[in-house]
Amino acid sequence: MQHTSRRSVSASIFPLLALMLSAAIAYAGTFTFTGVTDKNPMTYTAGEKMVFTVQLLEDGKPVSGKKLTWLRRGDDGKTNGGTAVSSADEPLTITTSIDIPGFVHIIVTASDENGKRLMNADKQAPGFDGGAGVALDKIEGWPEPADFDVFWAKQKAKLAAVLVRADMVPSTSDKPEVEVFDVKVDCPGKMPVSGYLCKPKNAAAKSLPARVSFHGYGVSSANKNTWAGVNSIAFDINAHGIINGQSKDYYQNLRDTTLKGYAWNDEENKDPETAYFNGMFFRVLRALEFVKSLPEWDGKTLIVSGGSQGGLQCLIAAGLDPDVSRCDASIPWCCDLGGRNRNRLSGWFMKWTDALGYYDAANHAKRIKCKTYIYAGLGDYTCPPSTEAVLYYNITAPKKLEFQQGRTHGYTMPGGAKYSIKSDDWTD
Repeated sequence: MQHTSRRSVSASIFPLLALMLSAAIAYAGTFTFTGVTDKNPMTYTAGEKMVFTVQLLEDGKPVSGKKLTWLRRGDDGKTNGGTAVSSADEPLTITTSIDIPGFVHIIVTASDENGKRLMNADKQAPGFDGGAGVALDKIEGWPEPADFDVFWAKQKAKLAAVLVRADMVPSTSDKPEVEVFDVKVDCPGKMPVSGYLCKPKNAAAKSLPARVSFHGYGVSSANKNTWAGVNSIAFDINAHGIINGQSKDYYQNLRDTTLKGYAWNDEENKDPETAYFNGMFFRVLRALEFVKSLPEWDGKTLIVSGGSQGGLQCLIAAGLDPDVSRCDASIPWCCDLGGRNRNRLSGWFMKWTDALGYYDAANHAKRIKCKTYIYAGLGDYTCPPSTEAVLYYNITAPKKLEFQQGRTHGYTMPGGAKYSIKSDDWTD
């Protein structure tokens, strides 16, 4: 059995990291990992032994003779690891613990007998990224700005000063019963709202629920969600107010030029009114206002959804617009951005400034009044589990948080178990 030693980072860890990041690669069958803990990974107590059981599979069957390299790190600042040889008869076990509220992150990678990193035909290297937590409700978030509500009242006044004026150009639809429009809506800031609106033809006034969806980090056209437009108003907006329906080269050029590294400008992020998120969140609120202005909206059902950056946007929508009736946030980004100041494991976050507190989803979560579902990964360190826990516990409305074992930001381990916590007033 492999045991972590509960010691601080030392020079001995760097050879392990080198092994895990080796550029030498071996191709073989389809390799995957399975991984579980000895109990619900969200229910450990401080200092309690956590036992991870991890198995390497080739074409779905346990495989022997491959070198396994494992790493344990955690919100306690402690890091260690080791190596083992895979066995078809006995999985790798890693035993650890954490003494403070927070998470442990376990990473396991595999190499062949010659030390070459295993690689599947899809050019993806198999690995296990998982974790477990202690006292999730005690993880302390970073304080919000003292004038948070005053700031957002000022931003809403700027929004109200610009009329909700929309250009709706008919566009092609793959469903004869659904009409599609390429929409631009006037908005404060440099760019308009830009999205595709889908809705059933000849719908009666006040007859339709509405769904507004948002995009993850990147540069792309809005989507035509005609599947949702069969029986609802479905409005999908791109993140930047840019033109929809253009070539791949068009969006690639924007990624390489004007939108390269957007939201990561340290100078812009010193002031909440110059931060890139300021214009983005104006567009979020204006998109909701536009949908609510449509005569077909039923006046009561307004669902927002998105993943990663889209999850951030839908949480902001729910926090700033009390008309939102449900929020579905998948692997949401930019939650508890200041948590790194408490020395927890950080994610893919821009350099911290106090100005970013106005755009932190965990702060907006305190204002959410609607039913909110959050999906997150125990191995996701683009959006670390600790940040998702802070987000969840800041919400006072009906809520559910579902973590999946073996889920990173871009990969879901086959068969990874899901574990959830929910408020007493949550109903599925």
